[in-house]
Amino acid sequence: MANASEHSGAKGHAGVIGKDDGEGARLGAARIVLWGLAAVLALRQAAVVLRVPPNEWLTGIRLPDLTAGSLYDSGLFTGSPFAGMVLRPLTGFADQSLEIAWTFVTLLSVAAVGLVAARGLPDPVPRRTALLAAPVLVTLMMVSLPVREAAFPGQTAVLPVLLVLFALFRVPGDRPAGILTGLAAALQPALLLFAPLLWLTGRRTAARSTLATFSAASLLALVTLPRDSWTYWVDHLAGTRLGGSPDGLANQSLHGALLRFGLAGSGETALYLVLAGAVALIGLRRAVRYARDGQLLLAVAVTGCVAVAVSPTGWRHQLLWVLLAVAGKVGRRAADRPVWPVAVVLVMTLPSEMLLPNMAALAPVRDNVLLLAALAAACAVPFLPRCSPYWREPVATSYGHPAEARWHRIPLLPGWRRVLSRPNLLLELLLIRVGYSMYSHIRAAAPNSRATAEDNAHTVLAAERALGIDIEHAVNQAVVRTEWLEKFFNFYYTSFHFVIPLSLLALLYWRRPADYRWARASLGLATLIALFGFWLFPLAPPRLMPGLGFTDTVHGPQDLANPSYGAMTAISNQYAAMPSLHFGWSLWCGIVIVAMAPKGWQKLLGALHPVVTVCAIVATANHWLLDAVGGACVVGAGFALVYVLSGPRRLRVRVPAQRATPAAGGEEAQVRTAAGNR
Repeated sequence: MANASEHSGAKGHAGVIGKDDGEGARLGAARIVLWGLAAVLALRQAAVVLRVPPNEWLTGIRLPDLTAGSLYDSGLFTGSPFAGMVLRPLTGFADQSLEIAWTFVTLLSVAAVGLVAARGLPDPVPRRTALLAAPVLVTLMMVSLPVREAAFPGQTAVLPVLLVLFALFRVPGDRPAGILTGLAAALQPALLLFAPLLWLTGRRTAARSTLATFSAASLLALVTLPRDSWTYWVDHLAGTRLGGSPDGLANQSLHGALLRFGLAGSGETALYLVLAGAVALIGLRRAVRYARDGQLLLAVAVTGCVAVAVSPTGWRHQLLWVLLAVAGKVGRRAADRPVWPVAVVLVMTLPSEMLLPNMAALAPVRDNVLLLAALAAACAVPFLPRCSPYWREPVATSYGHPAEARWHRIPLLPGWRRVLSRPNLLLELLLIRVGYSMYSHIRAAAPNSRATAEDNAHTVLAAERALGIDIEHAVNQAVVRTEWLEKFFNFYYTSFHFVIPLSLLALLYWRRPADYRWARASLGLATLIALFGFWLFPLAPPRLMPGLGFTDTVHGPQDLANPSYGAMTAISNQYAAMPSLHFGWSLWCGIVIVAMAPKGWQKLLGALHPVVTVCAIVATANHWLLDAVGGACVVGAGFALVYVLSGPRRLRVRVPAQRATPAAGGEEAQVRTAAGNR
């Protein structure tokens, strides 16, 4: 028995070791892939910078010659006098050598920031997180707006971040830490806010060293560059009017936002001081609380966000602090945890036009989205404390049981699981907006050669004639001769393309969340597949075919003699007609409504929608009939892929066993129900 036990124990131990080895191998492979991706992105960024001629550095501004004249004669150098003094020796290098050296030093500094920040995550850190945090963070920084702008010579925004992180996480002793923090503040004066953070967290020697180093560095710059120091601190109020207009979109600070809102003069200054004081007070209190809670990296990120917001000028290359705020955990549910990091990554990597539509009402938010992200991190986002019961174990996500109806050799992604709970609304809106914006950009970039598109249109028309379904011209002219019918189809074509799909998604999100995920995935996949058609088969719609006698009832006459083909072609690719997503989306709506509507008249209305839509796209001369066939094909492919990956819409959901009753017969209750009814 003892031998059997020992053998069993040895076998179990070997199994554990084998499992650990397998997990370690997977983590190692993941690290290699992520570091490789970070290296590729770094080389890409280096190539972008090195292609810029030296005389166009700093967005068309050459690094100023610090050997003669003033740093601020042009009004375009934004660094502090101490930064100018540090940059002075660089003017002795050749332009090309300086460009190469500066680019690679900046990118190496970004990698160092990622490594140090990953080491600063609060304990305990899961092994997977600890191993993958650094390459993931470096990868995100490489594609972020601050790093893309900071890589150009003359921008020192990455160096202060690195100095602060080294001071607080890697340098032993308070005095050296204070010296590094003071040097960072001398390069970017708003970072002097780290001195009160150090003081309030008990590191008073470090706080005093920070103030002393900042004062000494500023005094040295004053002695070395007295005129420039006076210009920076007095004439331009700590660089407020340097580097561009303070009310420009590049200035993502409270002061810049107030100027963009049209405020000016003493009233704007007073309001700015009040708001800056309130943000500094709230942000520093939160930072101190997180530092005492053991979340020092989050405290550093919050303080950096405060510094950017309250500084008179917070240029985009100084906003790397916001990206570090992904270290905080937000949300009690596991499904809510990705919301904050995904929102930060989207804000920090994508243009604001992709995040919000070009609407006048949204302009204040769109123009200040980076500032709002910094303010949210500093003052509003409810980061969890480590003592929270949800810190380690958030509320688990509800999943459906694997569908038995899937083919045995499928799905392609064996780990795919159907989520039954409602997705986070903010994250959903962000992803939908970004996804549609990317779709619009890709569609607009698809080939739009007029000759190719018209040749393909003749091919489609010939195929329809061979099949006896070339009804477009007859239907179009009949509608043109019937005024009320023309108005009806014009209204239907222009009004319901977005309204009905969005309304249906909103209703499913609210009433049937699991079915919402199923429907949304099928629509997204169908739209993605349609992009291949736009690229591979550019097609002129009937209204853009000269000599065939079609009338564009919606857009009016299109001037094909004009190279731009009228105003509509400036908005989108007019030759992205095959497949017709106008019909495809309406067919998707019809299928979803017929599948899930509880009443017969609702199913009938759902079935009529694609029928009326196909009449509208043909009657208004916006599509060929075969375009609708293409739209039906991509929608069918979208539903088929969802079925392959996650099984049928209806899932078997197990109900927990209850105490036996005569009605139940003591058997475990099982119900077959739509996943969205859970």
